Amino acid sequence: MIRLVIVDDDPMVRTGLRLILGGEPDLEIAGEAGDGRHAMEVIRDLRPDVVLMDIRMPGQDGLTTTELLLRRPDAPRILVLTTFDADDLVLRALGLGAAGFLLKDTPPPKMVEAVRAVARGEPVLSPSVARQVIAAATGGPEPRGPEARRELARLTEREREVAVEVARGSSNAEIAGRLHMSVATVKANVTRIFAKLGTDNRVHVAMKVRDAGLL
Repeated sequence: MIRLVIVDDDPMVRTGLRLILGGEPDLEIAGEAGDGRHAMEVIRDLRPDVVLMDIRMPGQDGLTTTELLLRRPDAPRILVLTTFDADDLVLRALGLGAAGFLLKDTPPPKMVEAVRAVARGEPVLSPSVARQVIAAATGGPEPRGPEARRELARLTEREREVAVEVARGSSNAEIAGRLHMSVATVKANVTRIFAKLGTDNRVHVAMKVRDAGLL
């Protein structure tokens, strides 16, 4: 059972998330909070596995709350929810160690899948969020193409195919379906990609793919 806490200042959003997630047999809505300070207390008391965290809240916002939570040795995994697909706060949350980013209008099946993936330790990005994060992170004046192509040359052809799907924001299950692989094989490929590129982050893989011109 995956225990969840929902943190959002909008009661309608919290209600919607409860309806989407609460009916799943392996998901339990352990609690909720309407602001960051209350969230700290709720999460301390309930010790959830995953927190769905709104970024923009009055008082203590989701970014500050994420930073404080991830300092704890027993920190839950944070799945950031945002209305904005071009939000510099998302980039900052990524740097703090948030496990995933979803738009609030993500279809319910994708939302459920994302929560399960984050609970398994797999980073998750909505495709539109991934594009914005990659664009912002690679928007500097120095060309990175040659270096990225050299790094991706370390990958096998199959690993490059998986890396491109990662850059598109695809989940492991989606990659498995598109490339006719088992999910376990996809995970093994992703692990090798991380090792060869010296990262443990799907966004960094996506940045390399974009810089190399494969998207």
